[in-house]
Amino acid sequence: MTLFLVRHGRPLAAPGVSAAEWDLDPAAYDDVWALRSSGRLPARAAWFTSPEPKAIQTAQLLTDADVGVLPDLHEHERSGERIEDFPGAVRRAFRRPDEPAVEGWEPLTSCRERVVPAVRRVLEVHGDEDVVLVGHGTAWTLVVADLTGQPPDLARWEMLATPDLISVDA
Repeated sequence: MTLFLVRHGRPLAAPGVSAAEWDLDPAAYDDVWALRSSGRLPARAAWFTSPEPKAIQTAQLLTDADVGVLPDLHEHERSGERIEDFPGAVRRAFRRPDEPAVEGWEPLTSCRERVVPAVRRVLEVHGDEDVVLVGHGTAWTLVVADLTGQPPDLARWEMLATPDLISVDA
């Protein structure tokens, strides 16, 4: 069984609106369709998505299958304020996971305690079949670290495209 972790397509950033509420940018649909036609996703799988609009919309473009929405797969909670050095703030979050890296941000420990058990429950229920989860880069970085027993791969996080795909043998 393989776990396919899809990072959502490029969102349409809306000033003053929380990133958790952003839609998928219609100009990015071609990128999502390219992933769909790439042959990198399984023909048959159990599909689930984060409840965030950009993730749901990405999943809808990637498959004709039924897609379950799992509330615990939402991204690392962040304030809606624009951060000048966003990658630097995320690196700080990984260095000190028990503390908010920026005022208004959820500590990464809290994100991990929510997302990882949700993923493990899905894997337990769908033990022999491939699973595709559509969600978010920071959350998937935490999941991969947990499933592989390796430290979070921040270089991989920094290179993630929108959309992108990480595969893990589970």
